[in-house]
Amino acid sequence: MMGGAVTAERLSIFPLPGALLFPGLQLPLHIFEPRYRAMVSDALARDRRIAMIQPQTAEEGAPLFRMGCVGKIVDVEAMEDGRYNIVLEGLSRFRILRELEVKTPFRQVEAELIDEPDDLLSAIERAGFELEARTFATAQGYSVDWDSVGRLDDAALINGVSQIAPFDIAAKQALLEAPDLRSRCELLIQLMQFFGRRDRDDGKVTLQ
Repeated sequence: MMGGAVTAERLSIFPLPGALLFPGLQLPLHIFEPRYRAMVSDALARDRRIAMIQPQTAEEGAPLFRMGCVGKIVDVEAMEDGRYNIVLEGLSRFRILRELEVKTPFRQVEAELIDEPDDLLSAIERAGFELEARTFATAQGYSVDWDSVGRLDDAALINGVSQIAPFDIAAKQALLEAPDLRSRCELLIQLMQFFGRRDRDDGKVTLQ
């Protein structure tokens, strides 16, 4: 199996296009739909876990990509009208085995958790990535605190950029599914080069 040993789990899922979570990173979410408010209430009463995954399309009940990341609610603000502001901290990536027939308003799956490989980048790989990231950020007009970036460990840097990068759904999913940090770094460089081309008229990211 990719990434090592696996364990089967029953997970409540939050399908959200463009939203990635990686182990060790945090994702703030505003929960307002009744079914997901119910999911948060259920999670808080049990193990505080919610599994983030991307649907393949934006339609209701759309098929899901096969891999996501389960997170634990580490901060919660419950509002008087029933909405929540929560922060999820990534625990483990997972691969869906099957979607379950459930009576809850939110979807649930049986999934296998993936043990993350403990790998690092070489100094040359790290420097090459930071150079490409600077080029991409400059081209897109992003303001980045590069001193802070330099203090991040390899996983926090590569996974953090993967989580927030302005790529399309399929590209972000490919980053999540990369088997190890080095593979994700290489893919991220390719994507920054590909998406980093600017349209001459409006300055937006273009695939042309």
